[in-house]
Amino acid sequence: MIVLSGLRRIGICLMPICALINTLPVFAEEPSVLVETSKVVEESMTESLAAFGVLDPDPDQVLSLSLPHAGLINRVWVRLGQRVKSGDQLLEVVTAPDARMQYLQAQSAVDFAQRELDRQQRLLDDKLATKAQVDAAGRDLKDAQATLDSLQKRGMDLVQEILRAPLDGIITRLDVSQGQRVQADTTAMLIAAEKRLVARLGVEPEDLGAVHAGTPVTITSIFVPDIQVESEVREVHAMINPDTLLVEVLAPIPEGQTDRLVLGSRILGQIHLSTRQGLFVPRSAVLGQDVDAHVFAINAGRAQRIAVQTGDENGDLVEVSGTLAAGDEVVVRGNYQLSDGMLVRQQP
Repeated sequence: MIVLSGLRRIGICLMPICALINTLPVFAEEPSVLVETSKVVEESMTESLAAFGVLDPDPDQVLSLSLPHAGLINRVWVRLGQRVKSGDQLLEVVTAPDARMQYLQAQSAVDFAQRELDRQQRLLDDKLATKAQVDAAGRDLKDAQATLDSLQKRGMDLVQEILRAPLDGIITRLDVSQGQRVQADTTAMLIAAEKRLVARLGVEPEDLGAVHAGTPVTITSIFVPDIQVESEVREVHAMINPDTLLVEVLAPIPEGQTDRLVLGSRILGQIHLSTRQGLFVPRSAVLGQDVDAHVFAINAGRAQRIAVQTGDENGDLVEVSGTLAAGDEVVVRGNYQLSDGMLVRQQP
């Protein structure tokens, strides 16, 4: 009985102490976020205008091959898009009977005029003709000979003729086929100089104010993006193309780089308008969009929310403007867990 009474007294004494402990404040550690940071960098940024187009032969280096006289296309040795070397056989043309007859008649006219001149000269020697008659016969001979020479230059003296390539190039248009009868001055084909290509780009009319001759252009093949060619604008057209509703801009391809491109390829031209300095951060540092776009900078070990406006992109970097300076630390990983003023821990 005595022991029990003593235990009761101890329990009575401990109860106030427990109550006191329960009323003491508990001091919890302030939460922090482990983050990874990167520096704000200042880089040069080139404003560019994207323009799509096609790779065409240089219009100043396209030769039109016409048939000088009527005839029959007996053979065709080339195809559309084929590369040819200077002197290669292109067509075999058989002279039309009417054209051949025209040449024979001109030849007979020369023979007759020559005999008439000789006759008038003999009559003059016998005092039976005048000097004027001899001069008239001489003029007739010259006219007949000029007509014959013209027909010879047009190939009418040949029964059949083989036309050959006048230069190294590509057949970009073929308007005749084997067995076809053609008239004089018919265009048979177009041959473009192989090493003289031009990028034909389409630009919106409202963007023309910033584009002029000499503006640098980077040309990329759409299907082979690894192929890039540096050039500059050669000419800006003064009308809208009715098919594309765009204004055409021409940029030549340097001769040393034409082997890497195929005529007719679809291309993208980045027209470089101007260069300026800008502040850039990794794309992962920017949270939100439009008016809510922001980054978290590190200030005295705490996260500071800074509103920014985004601009152009340069690889994995995005241009930003706001109360930032080159060299500032911004959070690139762990920023989704942050709020303004939160304590942060940086990865070593």
